[in-house]
Amino acid sequence: MSTEALTRFIIGYIASRKQPKLDAFDKEAARRLARGEDPAVVAQERQDLEARYQPQSWLTEAARRAGQISLVTHAAKFTHGDSKSSSIYRETPDEEGYLSTASLADITSDAVGNAAALDVAKLLQTNVDGDSLLACLKRGDYRPLNTLAENEAQLRQWVTGFQQALAPAQPASHKLAKQIYFPVEEGYHLLCPLFATSLAQRMHEKLIAARFGEQAKAVREAHRASRWHPSPDVRYPHLAEMHFGGTKPQNISALNSTRGGRVWLLPSRPPVWTKSQKPPQNMRSLFSLSGSFNREASDTVRRIVLLLQENAAKNSRHIRRARGNAVDELIDLLFMHAAVFQQESWQGWTLNSPELPRHQQLWLDPWHSKVDAAFRLEREKEGWKSAVADDFSRWLNQRLKHVRLDVGITERREWRTQRLFDQRMREMEAIVQEALK
Repeated sequence: MSTEALTRFIIGYIASRKQPKLDAFDKEAARRLARGEDPAVVAQERQDLEARYQPQSWLTEAARRAGQISLVTHAAKFTHGDSKSSSIYRETPDEEGYLSTASLADITSDAVGNAAALDVAKLLQTNVDGDSLLACLKRGDYRPLNTLAENEAQLRQWVTGFQQALAPAQPASHKLAKQIYFPVEEGYHLLCPLFATSLAQRMHEKLIAARFGEQAKAVREAHRASRWHPSPDVRYPHLAEMHFGGTKPQNISALNSTRGGRVWLLPSRPPVWTKSQKPPQNMRSLFSLSGSFNREASDTVRRIVLLLQENAAKNSRHIRRARGNAVDELIDLLFMHAAVFQQESWQGWTLNSPELPRHQQLWLDPWHSKVDAAFRLEREKEGWKSAVADDFSRWLNQRLKHVRLDVGITERREWRTQRLFDQRMREMEAIVQEALK
């Protein structure tokens, strides 16, 4: 970008600030003259107003006011409008693989501070052919200002003033800030999470383009008309909105004002379990090697195998705890799968699976006891619960033996007596019995 283009932008920006002031003054001046005020006084006031918007005068005043704002990437006032906590500016790039401000190739900085000085922030931040006055100040290129300065002293005054917006303040928290005390060896570190306003701006721009951009409109029009279009139809369903600043979003930050105080949130809901529409037929076992439980348990089983293989000669408390936690994951997964089969609408589904072991029928088809007295009596004896635990321990031993791990009756006894298994069985039965009343 040429220096002349940025200089022309500065002149044009000042003129755009001046014209509304002159229009408002002229309207008020007409009323004052109609009331008989001295035309010379009114004319002098208008001349003074125009003088304040001469580029040299306006830039001098703007440089003085620049200290009232801070250019930041993470702002504190999104947590609370009255927070006096520090905001920060950070643009260090990072390729760690996470979506964060550091992953942005081109960061749009935000401005916080006195809302009356946000016009200075806009002057510094506005992009002109890929460059800005802010970028020039960062790299020490003062030519766009040098063209307008009357002398070297005035140029230094402007540069020093505008650089106040970039000067980092001493970090400080505040009672209205979010605060997390994180334990370290000798005490705690106080962490103050800040709102990533620059990242939010980039997301806002992408969402605006995807929802209201001309290309997006053309793609959707082609879709409605059943016509081919070379661009994909990008949509972001299930968005939520947060609003900051109420009727005065500019009191939070400059970018918050441009967004109308609105930030869209992408959905981060837990997965929704989809229920099978039809009950199974000819099911032989919940622990079948071709069943869904066996497939979904594979990752956790691999972790157990790796743990036991790497620590074959060890049996420390740490290893036993890690192994027990992994087995607990399998137990939780097992009971989630069992819950799918215990649907009231599937009452009696085990009649179509005669090869399913009786204890698994009693476990997985509790609603059948409502219409079958013999079935209900068998469930009440509760001996089937031990048989289910045996099935689980036998299944896990088979998976471990498949990779040539030396496991036997001792391990089977360990798996079947896992405390969480009894707890989950009691919880599930309590829910079933309450529903059967």
